[in-house]
Amino acid sequence: MSEQALVVPNPITQDDGSSRNVNAFSSEAAFVVGQRMAIALGKSTLVPEAYRDNIPNCMIAMELANRIGASVFAVMQNIDIIHGRPAWRATFLIATVNACGKFSRLKPRFEGAPGTKDFGCRMIAKDLSDGEECIGALITLAMADAEGWSKKNGSKWRTMPEQMLMYRAAAFWTRVFAPELSLGMHTAEEIEDIGATAIAQVEVPTKVSPLADVISKAVRGRIGPQEPGPESEPEPETSKQEPEREPGSDDQD
Repeated sequence: MSEQALVVPNPITQDDGSSRNVNAFSSEAAFVVGQRMAIALGKSTLVPEAYRDNIPNCMIAMELANRIGASVFAVMQNIDIIHGRPAWRATFLIATVNACGKFSRLKPRFEGAPGTKDFGCRMIAKDLSDGEECIGALITLAMADAEGWSKKNGSKWRTMPEQMLMYRAAAFWTRVFAPELSLGMHTAEEIEDIGATAIAQVEVPTKVSPLADVISKAVRGRIGPQEPGPESEPEPETSKQEPEREPGSDDQD
């Protein structure tokens, strides 16, 4: 009896070797099918509030899921909108890397003495194609202080520094070694640390869903605000003044 490989679907990537997510923006026919799927997803009470009865948001979640090869439901559950920007949850980003099949599992490597500013963490994984070790950047508590991450009110860097070190190290690692999974998006923890004042906001019309707008810009490339055209300066008002007359030049009848 010939041996056959058993293909087990991955719960994160949904890559069972026989099916792929629908790319709703690839053709007109696919767009129609995508709309039907979005309607069904929007009727579910299990999806977050931002997607319920919202076809545009559901279709954008489907686009993101198709790009990273993940479950649409998993994408919906693990995107947060913070300060007007979409962000992955760090735990989902780690799970996506572990499930992509290109690398070994991400593992943290701590350096320095706990409790000191030199205490830090870096993420490490092996590239399964050539066995090369992929070593991420070292994130330390000193870096967190220098960047101002730990100085905000209610910062989790003060209460759970070790966990935050791992989350931040995973985000840095993914953007270097697997940017196709993060799609250039930051994690929710990063955006919370950066703060609203450090993020450029793009005004959107009130009738357009903010979630649909920000996610579509993250996927298709952010469009910078248009430069305002030169405004015409109002002409200065000139008061009507009678011309000065020289003495003795009065008109005579």
